[in-house]
Amino acid sequence: MRTLDRYIFRQLIVPIGGAVVALTAIALLSQSLTQFDLVVERGQSAWVFAKITLLSMPQLAGLIFPIALFVGTLVALTRMQGEHEFTAAYASGMSLMRVAYPIIRIGIYFTLISLAANLYLQPWSSRAMRHELYDVKNDLISSLVKEGDFSTSDTGLTIYAQRIDQNGLLRQIFIRTAGKDGKDQTYAAKEGRIKKVDGNSILVMRHGSNQQLASPGVLDHLTWDEYSFDITSYFANDDFLQYKEGDRYMHELIAPVRYDFEKMARPKYYAEANARLANPLYNLAFVLLAIVSVLGGKFSRNGYAQRIALAAAAAAATRIFGVVVETASASAYIINVLQYVVPLFPIVYCLSMIRRHDGSSLLSRSRVASDRNVLKPL
Repeated sequence: MRTLDRYIFRQLIVPIGGAVVALTAIALLSQSLTQFDLVVERGQSAWVFAKITLLSMPQLAGLIFPIALFVGTLVALTRMQGEHEFTAAYASGMSLMRVAYPIIRIGIYFTLISLAANLYLQPWSSRAMRHELYDVKNDLISSLVKEGDFSTSDTGLTIYAQRIDQNGLLRQIFIRTAGKDGKDQTYAAKEGRIKKVDGNSILVMRHGSNQQLASPGVLDHLTWDEYSFDITSYFANDDFLQYKEGDRYMHELIAPVRYDFEKMARPKYYAEANARLANPLYNLAFVLLAIVSVLGGKFSRNGYAQRIALAAAAAAATRIFGVVVETASASAYIINVLQYVVPLFPIVYCLSMIRRHDGSSLLSRSRVASDRNVLKPL
């Protein structure tokens, strides 16, 4: 890497990194607000809340990276252009393409990083988040045991907890199980906790007692320090974990032939597979739009507000149209081609603009050189 390339790279990586951090923080805040009901309504711990929030971030990287590249590149190029650093590079005989080369290389790096994230990190994180949400949904404490309420299952089990601590500890527990011939059995305990043992949900109660009507007029009463009560059969759940298209790896999207519902959803899987390959191209497209908006025209002392506004509008329109095309691809295979055309069009257009600007600059430099030769004294 040459000295100029290293210098431009250093000037761009700081504002781009700052934009990535700022947009990631905004995305984290947005995701945390949407998942806040896990703590308020579901009674989950802060660790589960943070884990699910962080696992959702790779899915948003495809939106964060292009915008961060566009904003960071604009900030760096506007400052460098205002300080006439590119003017000095042009005066030394360098072309616009040569100056833009290290900038484009940053866009290529982010494109490759986004591609790797889409192929490996994003399905892994989506799958892990799906498991976490499934566990939360099927958590007996959060789904069936309500603080201060009597909850009755379809199997005839009634359970009550006066208070549920943040760590899942149940306080002042009362349980009634339906028995034959009206011989119900009741349990009362000072505290208890639901644990997983060999796939079964066991309620371990401490400092309590149980009562059962053994025969008319005879009540069996037993006190204990600790008692384990298997509640798995009382809260049977027929729900199963099903992966969506965003949770699947590429080989699962391309050839989902195991189940009938996967065959019916094949257009959605193909649309998701093509989106993972096409979306990283927006990183390079947005970098080129930023280059053209600042360096793709004449130098202006008044700034480049108009060109930057046009480039921002083009970037926004490109990304929105890409989302529309991605959604429409789920209904028709042929539309998947447009997922690549949408980001490639600004890439090709911006590269042609840079080449044309290089040609006009070379022509003007040759004219200046010829004029100088004519004016030389004989």
